[in-house]
Amino acid sequence: MSDVTIVREGWLQKRGEYIKNWRPRYFLLKTDGSFIGYKEKPQDADLPYPLNNFSVAKCQLMKTERPKPNTFIIRCLQWTTVIERTFHVDSPDERDEWTEAIQMVADKLQRQEEERIQCSPTSNIDNMVEEEMDISTTHHKRKTMSDFDYLKLLGKGTFGKVILVREKASGKYYAMKILKKEVIIAKLFFHLSRERVFSEERTRFYGAEIVSALDYLHSAKIVYRDLKLENLMLDKDGHIKITDFGLCKEGITDAATMKTFCGTPEYLAPEVLEDNDYGRAVDWWGLGVVTYEMMCGRLPFYNQDHEKLFELILMEDIKFPRTLSADAKSLLSGLLFKDPNKRLGGGPDDAKEIMRHSFFSGIDWQDVYDKKLVPPFKPQVTSETDTRYFDEEFTAQTITITPPEKFDEDGMDCLDNERRPHFPQFSYSASGRE
Repeated sequence: MSDVTIVREGWLQKRGEYIKNWRPRYFLLKTDGSFIGYKEKPQDADLPYPLNNFSVAKCQLMKTERPKPNTFIIRCLQWTTVIERTFHVDSPDERDEWTEAIQMVADKLQRQEEERIQCSPTSNIDNMVEEEMDISTTHHKRKTMSDFDYLKLLGKGTFGKVILVREKASGKYYAMKILKKEVIIAKLFFHLSRERVFSEERTRFYGAEIVSALDYLHSAKIVYRDLKLENLMLDKDGHIKITDFGLCKEGITDAATMKTFCGTPEYLAPEVLEDNDYGRAVDWWGLGVVTYEMMCGRLPFYNQDHEKLFELILMEDIKFPRTLSADAKSLLSGLLFKDPNKRLGGGPDDAKEIMRHSFFSGIDWQDVYDKKLVPPFKPQVTSETDTRYFDEEFTAQTITITPPEKFDEDGMDCLDNERRPHFPQFSYSASGRE
């Protein structure tokens, strides 16, 4: 195969996907279909990691004069996801040069793919089909709704509900989340205490267990991507349990990145909002948000208007209560650093860098892993079906397995901010509204 070369390069104005401003990016279009953008013009010697990484294979192009003259839109692949991105240049001629170059590369790749298909022996395809059939027979039988007894409603949100269930075959108890397929949502989190703010000592315990859990996931090449208070539970002994792994990304090493825009608005890291490739440092930003909530009683950045919220996350400096210790401020400042490469935990040492921070001095991390530390709070439950720490507004209701039908047009949580007695501006409120 011939060496990959640059077909065209230069400055483009790229429109942001979530904050609709125009950002200058230096793009390289290559013969292999890669279309990559940088904040600065890269030097020839060592290319930095790109902010944007697209493929123009099988792309579609459209010219438009809106929202600015000389705009073009490209519908293309980002890893395995089809996306649309909007670009603007200074003149019609420059736009034509870019779109013609992109179309030329896309057409060439299409011809190469057709030639490969024609040359591929049928036996290879047959072998692939046989392998796929063999693999499919090894999968475990999927559980169905009829495999469980439905015991009690534990909570309900705008898009779904959580029910205590018992598996008929094993007799084991589970919390089952039932939700609408049209949206990705957060599951219910019943706050672990009725206190408004946790002490630094208590936060240190929960923070250490979260760090240990994320360290384990990262060592298994898994990035969690959805760390927030709603997804943190306590077991019967008072130890942290991280739940809801629906947004996890597997196969992520220290250098690998992701692109999917997902998560809860108040917890999104700046690099996700910047429409950049991002890595496992997003989990440490999430840790910063939840530990800030624990010690300060509120979110570090909040606005009901999501566009304004995103601007705060990207631009606003973090503010601290006067009562916070220097070590706590240092930890939160490090975790909530906007540049993921300079963020606490953002380097190659990952969780180990956080474990060495002065806020966690005195913590024996092996004891954390072995659950030898005494939790600051132990739930007083008498059985596996004891639901006293779930809101009676839900547990007193009759179970129906149909999720709530009503949600706002954006698919976002439309609950108001006034019904949040424990954590003001908490991103989820246990409410009966649908």
